[in-house]
Amino acid sequence: MCMTTNEQTNVPSNVSPNAPSAHAETNAQTQVIRDRLNIPRQPVPKQKPGERIQNFDETYLRMDMDAAIVEAARCIDCPSAPCTQACPVHNDIPSALKLLEDGDFLGAAGVFRQTSTLPEMCGRLCPQESLCEGACVVGFAIRPDGTHHPPVAIGRLESFITDSERQEVGRFPVRFTAPSTGRSVAIVGSGPAGMTVAEELQARGHSCTIFDMWPEPGGVLRYGIPNFKMSKEILEGKLQALRDMGVTFVNNTRVGKDISLVDLHDRDDFDAIFIGTGAGVGNQLRLEGEELANVYQATDFLVRGNLRPEELPEGQREKPYIGTDVVVVGGGDTSMDCVRTAIRLGAENVTCVYRRTEKEMLGRAEERTHAKEEGVNFAYLTTPLRFLGDAEGNVSGVEMVKMELTEPDESGRRRPVPVEGSEYVLPASAVVVAVGYGADAEFAETAPVTANRWGLISVDERTGQTNIPYIFAGGDVVNGADLVVTAIADGKRASTWLHQYLTQMGPKVEETEVEI
Repeated sequence: MCMTTNEQTNVPSNVSPNAPSAHAETNAQTQVIRDRLNIPRQPVPKQKPGERIQNFDETYLRMDMDAAIVEAARCIDCPSAPCTQACPVHNDIPSALKLLEDGDFLGAAGVFRQTSTLPEMCGRLCPQESLCEGACVVGFAIRPDGTHHPPVAIGRLESFITDSERQEVGRFPVRFTAPSTGRSVAIVGSGPAGMTVAEELQARGHSCTIFDMWPEPGGVLRYGIPNFKMSKEILEGKLQALRDMGVTFVNNTRVGKDISLVDLHDRDDFDAIFIGTGAGVGNQLRLEGEELANVYQATDFLVRGNLRPEELPEGQREKPYIGTDVVVVGGGDTSMDCVRTAIRLGAENVTCVYRRTEKEMLGRAEERTHAKEEGVNFAYLTTPLRFLGDAEGNVSGVEMVKMELTEPDESGRRRPVPVEGSEYVLPASAVVVAVGYGADAEFAETAPVTANRWGLISVDERTGQTNIPYIFAGGDVVNGADLVVTAIADGKRASTWLHQYLTQMGPKVEETEVEI
């Protein structure tokens, strides 16, 4: 069929002469993007350094609604959504921010909860600068005037959205649970991986019990994250939501010692087991004097410095000794947690010692910024040689040596080497060793699953299943010390295959005694 046209306008006769052309629509869309790119990043309020070192409250304060909506409007809704691809759980960030921009924070929270079991935590704890925000086009787009603006504050908005939802409804949302399948799962470890598996499987109708060696549940979210980064009230709310779903918690129980994995399956009749024990064993420097009093491993220092006595085992309920001069060895996020805790516990001088430069530090830049604002000193290109003690066996100082970096090797890494004759002594009333974490080798030795020489459990990367068909694993006990969000991603993946494994077994029929 021949299409007629308006001779004067050369526009098809079935199209209004006043309708916008594709070219005009493209220009309008381009202008919208330009306008959004020119919106400045909205400030996220924080406690002032002088105030926050007097308390353990969260450093960041809540954004107000207007600022959050404006910040959400900075998102240009990229068709490829690189931020979603960079997120380990693939949150649909553009859709959530679009709903927030429209004032629908409940809908936005629902979007985040579709893919993440712990969005409140991820918004506070994820290194967004190397994940979603690091992939945000807004952050590396060049404006017409040649300027760059920071990426959209995705992490802070994720926290704002889910905090607003909880405030509106008065609690954490509790997921609907399917009818019981009769199948049960034992989960070892109550950190983010274990909590995720419990939530996902309980929602599918499988009965979940979480075992943990600590007095209270939460794993690293309770015993590894200081309150000034995430309030424990958030964790408590999440745990209550899991209890309301039907999840059972069994604490003060060390699986592998108090009860074995095999006994959980054969004696206690759990149909499947998930191991999410994390990597909570602190690495040692193995230097002279490391056994001196007031030389702490990072976890011991943090739990005793941040938690209430009733949350701790009896042997760890006393606050760590601080004195005047605290030295923290290490350059990651845990070392920043330690220096900031020491400041809040009253240390006059806190020094972070790192053998490379700040450029090579693996932790978050914002955490170092917070530490510097709070008065922490940094000794870069420096490493300890030995710890010095007084007559009573207490640490009194650290002998240090200056370092310098070699030329890059084949991998591009520059190796630190000592500078001859540069030794000096740094006074220390307390020392914290924060040089990384590993898995519990003792647990790996007692478990029937295959593990490597570092105690990390070997699994099928696709399913999370170990060499024992009914045992799955995920999180740091598989990957080594990693992120909360990667543990959640592992838990989501493993729960999918655990569900399939349990479903293939069929519904569990309770045996009944028959009288003859």
